Amino acid sequence: MKRTILTFGVISGVVCSGLMTVSIFFADRIGYGHSMVVGYTIMVMSFLLVYFGVRSYRDEDCGGSITFGRAFRVGMGIMLITCVFYVIGWEILYHFFMPDFYDKYGAYVMEKARAAGANAAALEAKAAQLQQMKAMYANPIINACMTFIEPFPVGLLITLISAVILRRKAGVQTAMAN
Repeated sequence: MKRTILTFGVISGVVCSGLMTVSIFFADRIGYGHSMVVGYTIMVMSFLLVYFGVRSYRDEDCGGSITFGRAFRVGMGIMLITCVFYVIGWEILYHFFMPDFYDKYGAYVMEKARAAGANAAALEAKAAQLQQMKAMYANPIINACMTFIEPFPVGLLITLISAVILRRKAGVQTAMAN
């Protein structure tokens, strides 16, 4: 189980980090309005390896059968490794290539609020909220924890779906073969 988790987790993590890195170079062209869609698409693409990892473990290590619990544990292992790669990738990109990220993001959020017709009090509150967020993200531990929370729900959902789809009782495979 450990070998499968490690193999598929590292592959998924490299895919996630690699695609995130590539997307960062196009961040100005993509824009903040579309970057969330791009980011979550990258996460889903990389977390698809959870499905393939669980299936590989079921077919090659478990003789074609696996319980929901075991499938879920394998998927969680792969997903957690992917999340760690995501955090490491973001920390490197943020600190070395995009140290002004929150300034640019804050300007985008403020402009969007102005365009939506926010009054002066709402703009002040939004600016204060952004400053607080920027101060929190200056702490690498908080930054890493908040970054970890981004892909985790997506990975958890894909892990649950994979475990449900791939679970198979021991006698089912031989019945399907006949």
